[in-house]
Parts: sequence; structure tokens; C-alpha cells
Amino acid sequence: MASPPFEKVLVANRGEIALRVIRTCREMGIRTVAVYSKADENSVHVRFADEAVCIGPAPATQSYLYMPNILSAAHVTGADAIHPGYGFLAEKAQFASAVRAMGKAFIGPSVEHLKTFGDKLEAKAAARRAGLPLLTGSEGAVQTVEDAIEVARETGFPVILKAAGGGGGKGMRVVEDEATLRRVFDIAQNESFAAFGSREVFIERFLRKPRHVEVQVAGDGFGGGIHLGTRDCSLQRRHQKLVEEAPAPFLSDKLRNDIQEAAAELVRSVGYQTVATCEFLTEGDEFFFLEVNPRIQVEHPVTEEVTGVDLIREQIQLAAGRGLSLQQSDLTIRGHAIEVRVNAEDPFSFLPSPGRVTGYFPAGGPGVRVDSAIHEHAMVQPFYDSLAAKLIVRAPTRELALGRMIRAIDEFIVEGIRTTLPLQRELLQTPEFRDATYWTRFVDEWVANRQST
Repeated sequence: MASPPFEKVLVANRGEIALRVIRTCREMGIRTVAVYSKADENSVHVRFADEAVCIGPAPATQSYLYMPNILSAAHVTGADAIHPGYGFLAEKAQFASAVRAMGKAFIGPSVEHLKTFGDKLEAKAAARRAGLPLLTGSEGAVQTVEDAIEVARETGFPVILKAAGGGGGKGMRVVEDEATLRRVFDIAQNESFAAFGSREVFIERFLRKPRHVEVQVAGDGFGGGIHLGTRDCSLQRRHQKLVEEAPAPFLSDKLRNDIQEAAAELVRSVGYQTVATCEFLTEGDEFFFLEVNPRIQVEHPVTEEVTGVDLIREQIQLAAGRGLSLQQSDLTIRGHAIEVRVNAEDPFSFLPSPGRVTGYFPAGGPGVRVDSAIHEHAMVQPFYDSLAAKLIVRAPTRELALGRMIRAIDEFIVEGIRTTLPLQRELLQTPEFRDATYWTRFVDEWVANRQST
């Protein structure tokens, strides 16, 4: 039996993703260190780790985002690697650099790739060099409103203004005409600076009814790279994903193959090491590169369910320089998987709903998986992201998976807080979801129509 790639991994995160990483580490024979804020002292990731270190008070800026305390925890516990999960410091090049400067492994991309893919303009340039199709628009940042108008005229309205350092839907404005562009350009630059510390914005063609299709990829750092199939993440509200599924439904064989190969080629062309997600927009038979998320994704379980590949294990093996565990020819997609994000929010106002969980019964049965860090008597904190759990189902077909998901939602009990499950149950039963004809702004329009009637 091969020795573990690391002796001890510190997990620089919280909640369900911290527990997810700890579980794989234990299966691999790797000891784990949890870090926690004072608010998370009784959290399950703390309970199931081999060691735990308090890194500060509740606010994330003083704990999960405070690098000196996390690095100190790694030093005093003797961890030889750090897994950042997603969010918080996962895409911070400065953090990855500091971890490696300590002589420890960062279970994630190189500093160079974090910088490249952390900037949308640099990411687009890398995609262009790899031959991926891009939306028309500015090749770089537009500095003045007159430059922006010239690009928009060439591209054709509507266009979308994006912050170069943006993500998660932040720093984005759809512009229908020149008058609006003149009015919002300075505002967009100021919003970009306030959110990301940079005034750089760029312009792209705006698609009316696009689908959001992702490709899970992995690279060995030496020019080798594979894809692990597609995901559809088009069911979003204000650019925040609510439901994900794999494989992406109703793509033609040619479009699916083209998207998957494009993503794998990008990984190979830059010598990327570890897992990532390449995101695309599709409309009709066209697809366009959007961005790369150089980390594990919230929705990674649906890919795991249809491929049988443990993506956290893959991350750890790649970080230790052990290479990819499979080649492209080894990959087989089996069945269909759907994931629902169980957010601690009012299902229709989307206002946060923190508090104590007074009753909890996770869904179960064949083909049902729950990734969760909550339980009865757990406290859902107001200081962090509202994701409380992820409900994932798998079945031989999409139709059977959808029926299984409705059943699982009906038996998933979370009391004491409100969750988004009632909304997601309704959305899954719309004709647009059943026929897979929904698009990225479908939920926003559906909610607006629902509230007006």
C-alpha cells in the first residue's frame, strides 16, 4: 500500500467543505488540522479533525481571512500541507506564496496560475492563446467612456460591463444603449475599485438567453490535462447558483465534445497543475469562454457522482506531485446527478436566516448524498456564507434523478431556520427545468413574475 502523500493537512476553511476535505484525508491516512473562529468552536469540522486551532474572533477578516493566524496554526501543528477549500483564501496568490515560502505544500494551483485566472482579462488572453472562442468586445480594459462607446458600437448593443477582478456576479452591468453606457461607466469603475481594488473594466457582447456550462478539468503541471465532463449551472438568481447538474443536458454531441476538449486544451496549454473549472456561456450551437475557477467548486459532487472520481483526493495527489490518477480514455460518465444548494435564506426574499437548527433530518435512500456541516442544535452563523448543506442525487437518467430530487427535498427537514428548498422545489417542477430550456436569467424573471401576481 502506497504511503500517504502528506502526513498532516491543515484545512483553512469551515463548514461543509472543511468536513469534505477532512473525510478524504482520513480515508487516505492523512492526519488533519481544523482551524476555527470563536463562533465555530462547536462546529462538526472541528469535532472530526485530529487537531483544531482557534484562529480568531467571529468576523472572517479576523479569522478565516487573516493569513498570519492560519500560517501560525500550520507552523505550531507541524502540518506539511494546507488545503484552502473554496472561498476565503482559496484563490489568493499571496496566501499560496506564503504557504510555499514556509516550505509547505499548497493544495491548489501555482501562484502564477492564481494570478492569471484571478484576473478576467489575463484569463481571456490565456484562452485566446489556446484557441478558445471568446465573446466579442474589448481585448483589454477600457480606460474612458469614449473608448467604451467605440467598443460597444463595434460589438453591438447590448453589451455587458465587467470588472476585471470580479467574480460571483459582482461588478457587472448590462448596458442596452449609448446613453446608459455614458451614465454607468464611471459608476462601474468605482464599484470595481470598491470591491476589488482595481478600476479596470472591460466590455463583452451580451447574450440574451445563454446557458452556463462548466467543464471540470485537472492538470498534472507538465502539459498533461483531462476533462471530467460537463455541468450545467444555469439555474441562478443574481448570478448565484441554486441548482447544478451533470452532465449538462441537451447539448449536441458535437457541442459537448468541443467544449470539453477546449477546456482540456486550456489546461494543457498553460501547464496547469491541480483541478479547476472552466466556465462557458452557450447559446444555440455557439460557446464562449467565460472564466476559470482555479479551485474546487461548490458543485463538484455532481461530477464525482457521475464519474466516480474523488476530486479532493485528486487535488491532494496532484499537490504531492504524484500525477493524474486517470487518463482521458479511462473516463466514463454514468447516469445523471443534480445538486441543490440548501442556503439558510428566506426562499423568496433571499434575506439571510441565521440561527439555531431546532430540528434536522437529512434525506436518504438510494442515490442520495448530503454534504452538510449542520445538525440538530447546530448554530448557523450570521458572519459567513449562507450555504448550510448540499443535497445531491444520482440516477440512471435525468428524469429519474429529477423525481428522486423532489422526493429527497420533501423528506429533508431543517427547522429553526428558513432555507431555499421550497423555492428550489418549485423551480425543479417548471416546464423550463423539466425540458432543460432554462437560461441564466430564468430564475430572476420567474421570481419577478411570481411576486407581481
